[in-house]
Amino acid sequence: MHIISALSEISDRYGAMFVDLWGCVHDGVQAYPGAVEALRAYRQSGGKVILVTNSPRPRAGVAEQIAEMDVTTDAYDDIATSGDSARVAMFTGAVGEDVFHIGPDFDVGFFEPPAILTDPAPIRRVPLDQAQGVVCTGPFDAFADPATLRPQLLAAKTRGLKLLCANPDIVVDRGGVREYCAGAIAELYTEMGGVSLYFGKPHPPIYDLARRRLARIADVPDSSILAMGDGPATDAAGAMGEDLDLLFVSGGLGARETDTQVGGDPDPAKLERYMAETGVVASYVIGTLR
Repeated sequence: MHIISALSEISDRYGAMFVDLWGCVHDGVQAYPGAVEALRAYRQSGGKVILVTNSPRPRAGVAEQIAEMDVTTDAYDDIATSGDSARVAMFTGAVGEDVFHIGPDFDVGFFEPPAILTDPAPIRRVPLDQAQGVVCTGPFDAFADPATLRPQLLAAKTRGLKLLCANPDIVVDRGGVREYCAGAIAELYTEMGGVSLYFGKPHPPIYDLARRRLARIADVPDSSILAMGDGPATDAAGAMGEDLDLLFVSGGLGARETDTQVGGDPDPAKLERYMAETGVVASYVIGTLR
């Protein structure tokens, strides 16, 4: 485990980076101080940056969202989202054409057919008792225990419906306040005996998408790609599963456990304990991206 204080200490070893957004580049409200500058400097040196996010939103929606947080377009080359991977699956019939949607109204963009499909399936949002499958972009209430959805999930499981999870994240911290994500609902559905389909980190489809986005601008082998993230079960597990070097950001989801302050380094002993408990194996660790 090698703790670094700045991305520039190792950036010249890699031709491209797969960079997580929430917890690494922003906190759900605003970009972290120094994060955008670090990515901008890396790109100016010739490196390529693909933002790889478990957001259920399409790529264009994420670009608009992060622009409002002052993540400027000169800090990245392209974006690969869990939402884009899941949308392709949905519009090719992964859970049927009539679907029950679990998620907030602002996720309506998820149901717009992706441009890469020439003959998308006609997807219709319907009540649960008419559905052929379930699509989860997030909870109806991000602060409510996912168990409040047990009645709907039980009805879906009893009918043998598959649940398409557009965001495998379990929780995120928005400006320091913890919220549940779609992954928490899919996890509960699986525990109840239902079948959940995942397309974001740590699962292969989003990494396939990220590699395709990277291949359009540069030919970079996996050995020269650095994955960056703060989620043990998503970012870290995904990088480890894809055999990519990992820069683990301790100041995201694990900030409290590793005693990482914004702009500072983690406590080495607490970090070692946290990584052992969560199973994270990283090439490097940084407190916050800078």
